[in-house]
Amino acid sequence: MTNSKKDFTHLSGSDMPRMVEISEKSITERTAVAVSRLHLGKELSEMLKESGSTKKGPVLQTAVIGGIQGAKRTAELIPMCHPLPLSGVDVDIKLDGEYAFIQVTAKTTGRTGVEMEALTAASVAALTFYDMCKSVSKSIEIESIYLLEKTGGKSGNYRKK
Repeated sequence: MTNSKKDFTHLSGSDMPRMVEISEKSITERTAVAVSRLHLGKELSEMLKESGSTKKGPVLQTAVIGGIQGAKRTAELIPMCHPLPLSGVDVDIKLDGEYAFIQVTAKTTGRTGVEMEALTAASVAALTFYDMCKSVSKSIEIESIYLLEKTGGKSGNYRKK
């Protein structure tokens, strides 16, 4: 399927970038849940289960703060994202075997979705986790970052299958 120029919402008629107009959209409650998965390896996962820290300090707590900051700064990082008044950002990190799972729930009441804030938060939390642990292992892999679900807005609800 070929896209015509009219299909690109972030391009003007003269092919110049633009931020989409949202003032006519309805204000609704919106949520998005994003997940990132990191493979830590045996040594690091055992160390974190035992102490929760590296030389840099508490890993999980710092990654939570990084995720929240990432959500708050999304419009500064991602071109064409509208700045949103976030009503809440929860970052939950679980260690399971040789993996860390980061789940972020972002909420707002507004005219556009909060998916990019949740995805950015999951990304920044994962990168913060890596930064806190790289002195122990540089082989940490951020294996995936994806939208798990979203609610609200014109396109309705979504849940990854």
